[in-house]
Amino acid sequence: MRLSRTTTATALAVLALGGAVAATTPAAAATAAPEAATAPPAPATAAAVYNGACGTGYQVVGSTPVGNSGAVFVTWNQSTGKNCAVTVRTTTGAKIRMSVRLEAVGTGTAPVEDSGLYTSYAGPVYVAARGHCVKWSGTIGAASGGDTGHCG
Repeated sequence: MRLSRTTTATALAVLALGGAVAATTPAAAATAAPEAATAPPAPATAAAVYNGACGTGYQVVGSTPVGNSGAVFVTWNQSTGKNCAVTVRTTTGAKIRMSVRLEAVGTGTAPVEDSGLYTSYAGPVYVAARGHCVKWSGTIGAASGGDTGHCG
């Protein structure tokens, strides 16, 4: 059997086109279950970010989530021997009840607290804590969180 040039060229073009289509089809799409191929991607979860409210010289030494609404950040200033805490919302919004509380454990001094209706953060509050551990907590609406740690 003898093929003409036109028949051979057409056959090669069909093979090339088929190969190009196969090369551009992701292998995962061809083998994935239909549910996986049509499922929407999971939304990215936003996280609260320290806003620098404590001022110059303070470094973040800890943080605790406040539900899914934000976090309490604890900072330390080596030169002054003070800790600072601030409760920060994940996203700024309408005013909501927020608080932050900070205590130098074992010093006999009262905890320092800031509470009110805020759009983005509560605080900052400061305690002298050189040589002591601190205890911190915060609230955003009905959510709360806290911890003890950083001994400076």
